[in-house]
Formats: sequence, structure tokens, C-alpha cells
Amino acid sequence: MASERVLGVGLTPLETRREVVLHVARRAEELGFDSFFLAEGWGHDAGVLLAEIATQTGRIQIGTGVLNVWGRSPASIAMLATSLQEVSGGRFILGLGAGSPPLAEGLHNVQFKAPVQMLGATTRQVRRLLNGERIESTVPDGSRPLKLAVRASPEIPISLAALGPRAVRLCGELADGWSPFLLPLSGMHAGIRLLEEGAARGEPRRRLPLIGPCLPTAVSADPAQALEVASWWIAFYLVSMGPLYRETLRRFGHSAAVDEVLAANPTQHTFDLPESARGLLDELTLWGDAEHARATLDRWYDAGAQTPVLTLPPNRPVEELDYLLESMRPG
Repeated sequence: MASERVLGVGLTPLETRREVVLHVARRAEELGFDSFFLAEGWGHDAGVLLAEIATQTGRIQIGTGVLNVWGRSPASIAMLATSLQEVSGGRFILGLGAGSPPLAEGLHNVQFKAPVQMLGATTRQVRRLLNGERIESTVPDGSRPLKLAVRASPEIPISLAALGPRAVRLCGELADGWSPFLLPLSGMHAGIRLLEEGAARGEPRRRLPLIGPCLPTAVSADPAQALEVASWWIAFYLVSMGPLYRETLRRFGHSAAVDEVLAANPTQHTFDLPESARGLLDELTLWGDAEHARATLDRWYDAGAQTPVLTLPPNRPVEELDYLLESMRPG
């Protein structure tokens, strides 16, 4: 049963209420969840909040889920990782992602160019530094490359949020974990094949990363509320968050449903899921009452998920989030 398996909790960058972030992390530990992940976007510095969470918890793994690679240098990412590993007593997981043009260009004022190449280069440099090695200099006639002055931390796992084929292969080649968000359930088999292809080109051949899809969750005793939140998850990300999620769904045969969602939401002010596209609900989310959501979660485990993460909806009342956590608790 899914309830006996490893299960994590995550929050998106849209959740900017610091007190809610801390509450969810503490509650997740109390309820027996294995891990807590905090994504970073255009709000709080995820590292600062995770350091606070580390001092208020004692068992649960904590991680960045995820940091985009445009907002920090590889050295600053590695320093953040080693610091959080020490503060948490060895409970830290580093999650990295390629981000998006709005984050890179609109917030960090860095051109969004060759994102998969950037993700790979950053991951390699960070891993070198965590291993206690000197950074690989790319500056012509630059200063002598440095290494971190703190104890090496090669044990810190690096997880990549990857959806496109090149990014997933890169994850298989370099990472310890795969954390796709809004991947359809029907795409799991193809994703694992891409991980295998990436692992095979690693030197030496690597074992597959742990597979931890981040699953948008909308669980409620009220069917209308569950449908409302699940519909928001799908429509918001397809309409407002760039082409990657739409392209991924089209690649796995859901073009008609994507077109129906876009047609039903001609502006970025409404996020409705037309009835004709509701087949996406069980493909993309854990929704409905707890029984239905747990049955869907079982399907993800059966498809190969090892460490799935319940991704909680942002800006909902704390009582709703507590109900969701309690109804989906492991054990």
C-alpha cells in the first residue's frame, strides 16, 4: 500500500507565507512524512527558511525543491548546500532546476539561454565543490581555482527537476534524484527510459536516480473544493507558466486536452478546467477524497515512483493544508 511507502511534502514558490511554510514543515515531520521541500522563486530565500526549519525539526529530510540555476553561482549554491547540511545534521537534499525566462531574465537579469546546458554545467561544478575539489575555471587567464574552505560534503544528494528529454537524460547522467513536476502519469515509463539512457553514458555507468515526482495535490472531503483546486493546478500552469508544461503534455498525447484548457482560459485571469479536459486530473494530480487520492498515488508507485512528493496548493487556509496532510499521512 502507498501509505507504507516513502512520501514527501513540498511547497511551490507561490507559497510566500513564512509562518505557513514553517507550520507545514513541522506538521509534516509530526505526521511521519520522509521529506520536506521548499521551492524558491521570487519571494523568500529558500535557504534562509530551510535553515530555520532545520532548527525546528529533528528527523525529516529538508531540501530545495527547487533552486533555479540562474540566481546563484555554482559556488554560492555549494556553500548554501554545505551550510544547510551542517545546520540540519546531515538531512539536506539539493534540488536544482533550469527555471524559466521570467525568473532568469525578469528577476535575476540574466539571459535565459541554453537552459539544459546551464543546468548541466552548474550541477557538475557544484558536485566538484561538494566533493572537496577545486572549481573548474572557465575564465581565460583567471585566478587560481579555489575549493571550499569547509569540510567536503560528497554525501549531499543532488536532485534535478527535469521534464524535456535532454534534461531527463542529463538527470540520469549526473543526478542522485529525479524530481519532475506536472509530469503525466502516462509519461513515467518514457521518463525512466530516458534516465536509463543518461545513466548509461555516465563514466562509470551510474545507477538510476531516485524517482520522486512532485504531485500537485487537491484532497478534500468536499468534492467541489477538491475539483476546484485540482482544476486550478492544471489550468494555471498550462496557461501562465510558459510552454514547457504544455509541450510535455503534447508529447505524451494530450494535445487535445491542452488546446481545450487554453481555449477555456483566453486570458490569465481565469483558470478553469473544461469538463472535456478532466481526463488530465488523474494524469497530473492527486485529487478528490483521500480514498481516491491514495488509489492514484498507488498508481504512481506502481509506475516506478520511489519518493513521490505531495505538492501542496499555495495560499489556501491552513486548516485545508492540515486536512490534506493528515488524510494522506504515511503509515
